[in-house]
Amino acid sequence: MIVSWGLAQLPGVLGRLRIEEPLLVASERWAGTNLGVRTAARWTEVPSDRVAAAAEYAGDGVIAVGGGSAIDLGKAVSAEANVPVVSVPTTYGGAEWTSFYGIRDPERRMRGGGAGARLGGVVYEPELTLSLPRAETVGTALNALAHSAEALYVEGHNAEADEHALAGARLIGEWLPHVVDEPHDLEARTKLLEGAMHSGMALGGSMLALGHAMAQALGGRYGLPHGAMNALALPAALRFNAQVEPEAVRRFGEALGTEDPAARVEELARLGGFERLRDFGVPEEELGEIAAATVERAGAKANPRQASPAEVEELLRSIY
Repeated sequence: MIVSWGLAQLPGVLGRLRIEEPLLVASERWAGTNLGVRTAARWTEVPSDRVAAAAEYAGDGVIAVGGGSAIDLGKAVSAEANVPVVSVPTTYGGAEWTSFYGIRDPERRMRGGGAGARLGGVVYEPELTLSLPRAETVGTALNALAHSAEALYVEGHNAEADEHALAGARLIGEWLPHVVDEPHDLEARTKLLEGAMHSGMALGGSMLALGHAMAQALGGRYGLPHGAMNALALPAALRFNAQVEPEAVRRFGEALGTEDPAARVEELARLGGFERLRDFGVPEEELGEIAAATVERAGAKANPRQASPAEVEELLRSIY
C-alpha cells in the first residue's frame, strides 16, 4: 500500500494507481475539501448501508475522506466494484489499514460487513485533524491504542507488527494528553497521527482480539462510538489477558511508561469523558446478550485466552 504525508501528495498517489475518475466518499463536512484532484462523483450519505447504489458511481477507484464510517464505506464500495480505495483519514481510528469493513445505517447501527477491499493507498494530512472535537480525538486515539495492545498478544502476532504496536503506543501515550491540552497544536496532532499510523500498521499485520470484540458488539447493537467503546473495553481485556500473556501486557505498559497499563488506559479514556457503560445508556439487563454476541466475533476467537459468555458478562459488569 502507498503511504504518503500531505494532501498535496494525493494526485501522485492516484496517478501511481492509475485512478483517473474516482468516486469521492465523504460526509457533507468533508465533501467540499479541496483535494486537488477531479472526482467523477460524490457520495455524502455517510454512514450508509446502500453500498450497491454507491458502487454504481465508483469509476476506476474510490477516495474515502473522513473517519471510520467513511473509510469503511469506501472499502465496501471498493470490494463491491473491485476498484482500489485511497483513504484520507481525519481521525485516528486506523480503518485504512485493513480490507475488512463494517456497514452501518444512518443511525450508526451495524447492518453487516465483509472483506475484500483493495487497499491502494493512504494520505495523512494532520491539518484535517485540527478541528476534531475532544471526544472524537480521545475515542479514536484509544481505538488506535487498542490496536497496539491487542497486536502484541493476538493469535498470529509477529515481530514486525509488534514493533509498530510499541511505536504506536509510545506516541499515543505521550502525545494524546498534549493534543487534549492544545487541540490546535499541529506538531502534537502530527505526532498523534503518526502513532495512529503505526498502530494501524500493527492492526494490518496481526488483527484484533477480545477488547475489540466487546467494543464491536456494543457499538453495533446500540449505534455507539467505536472509539469510546474501545476506551472502556480495553482495560478490562488487558486485565483478563494479563494472566496468560503477562510479558506482552508488560511490554505494552513499558511503551506507555507505566507498570499498570490498564489503569493508564483508564486515565487516558477519562480525557474524553469515558468512564462507564451506563453513561452511554447501555441497558444493564442486556449485558448477557452482549456477552453472547461478543464471543461469536472473530476477535474473541483470536484472543489468547478464550472467554466464555459468563466471563465476558463479568468483564462488561466491571465497566458498567
